[in-house]
Order: sequence, then structure tokens, then C-alpha cells
Amino acid sequence: MPVNELVYSLIVYVFIFLFGITIGSFLNVCIYRLPTGESLIKRNSHCMTCGAEIKRYDLIPVFSWLILRGKCRSCGAPISPRYCVVESLNGILYVLVFMYYDFMYYPLRAILVCLLFSALIVVFFMDWDTQLISNYVVLFIALLGILDTLRCQLELETTPNNDVTIVSRIIGIFAVSLILLIIELASKGRAMGRGDVYLMAAAGLFLGVKAVVAAFAIGLVTGSVAGIIIKKVTGGSKFAFGPWLSLGIAAAAIWGNQLADIYLRITGFIR
Repeated sequence: MPVNELVYSLIVYVFIFLFGITIGSFLNVCIYRLPTGESLIKRNSHCMTCGAEIKRYDLIPVFSWLILRGKCRSCGAPISPRYCVVESLNGILYVLVFMYYDFMYYPLRAILVCLLFSALIVVFFMDWDTQLISNYVVLFIALLGILDTLRCQLELETTPNNDVTIVSRIIGIFAVSLILLIIELASKGRAMGRGDVYLMAAAGLFLGVKAVVAAFAIGLVTGSVAGIIIKKVTGGSKFAFGPWLSLGIAAAAIWGNQLADIYLRITGFIR
């Protein structure tokens, strides 16, 4: 790669990272405020301990937390490192997604997947904390699915291994969510929450049938392993399933169709 192209790419990826951590700062607001019903926009950011309003110069994503050494400027109370983790994670994922799709060739798909990953970060941490999945986040994922469908149908981009038909998306809405709904109803919510059902329905619209099944399989495996570990560490058996479904959806958004095809070849369903 010529030096000028390398420099240009590095500059672009730096801006993508900075944009990603800025969005990550808003994700922290969503994670903490959506479960309580607090407005996302009406109240300024504030210390969770003393309630003091955080000044604008202390709201620079990642860097402010590092400069303040993870403490509130007003009261000195520790600020959870998770704020920095969420912001950094979102920025890194944005860069990786744009590198994977190549921002020069598939920018629309890259943008939609980045936004999907942001929504999944909210689902992961919110469900981890409260065992709740916000319907607003699920609706946002469904909207991304509609936009991705339009991208494919209008042939704005042709993305290798990721473009799926409308029929596949419609079937994908029910392929996993219907099974989870039956489990949720049969167990009266003890084995599965309704939020998980809605999440996989929205994911099916975005991913299509093959990828959403792959997402569920990944979530089931990682969730089972995590459940065993959590039970041994805490002694409790109750834990959130949404975080592990989120991991599965994220992986399937990139490699879902390929993973499904590999499984079908191994089992002899396709050649």
C-alpha cells in the first residue's frame, strides 16, 4: 500500500474511533437511564454519588476518565471503569467493522453493523445489571433490519456473504423467537424472559434465518458455559441470557451465513 494511502486510511480510522467513543458515551447514558425511565436528554450528565453536574470539559469520552483517574472532580468518589470500557469497546468495534467491510466499498453495511453493535452493547450491560432488555433498543435493532433490507432490495450495495432475501428475513423473525416464546410461556418467565424473545425477533429481521439460528447457537453455547461458571462462583443459578445472545448476534452479523453453511456441509444437508 502506498504511503499516502496508508496515511489516509489511518486518519480515517482515527476519526472512526473518535466517533465511536463519542457514541459510546451516549451508550453509557442509555445503559444507566433506560431501566429507571430517566430521560436520556433532559438531564445533563451527573455524578452518581453526589449528583453534581459534570462539566463539559470532563465529558470527553475515555480521556476525561483517564485524566480524572476515575474519580469525580466534585466529591472524589470513584467512577466505574466500565464507562471507559464501554466507550473504548464501541470505538474499537467501529474501527474493526469498517476495516472488515472496507469503508470505501461497503460503507452502508458497515454503518448499519456498527449501529447494531452499539445497540448490542446496551443490551449486554443493561441485561447484565437488571435482567431487563429495553423495548426501545429492540425496536432500534428492528429499524436497522428494515434499513438493511432496503439497502439490499434497492441494490445500493452488494455485500458478499451478508445480503439476504426478504423471505429469509421474515422467516428469521420467527425462527428462534417462536421457540423462545414457547419456552417463556411454558416456564411462566422463569427459564426465559420476553425481552429475549423480542431481541431474537428483531435480530432475525436483520440477519435472516440462517444467521439468526447461528446467533442463537453461539449464544446458547456461550450462555451455558457462562452459567456453569457463574453458578460455581456465586452459587446462584439465575443469570441474564441477553448478554450471550448479544454476543451471538454480533458474531452472526459478520460470519453467521458462513458458519451456518459450514454446519450444513458437515451434517450433509448441503454440499
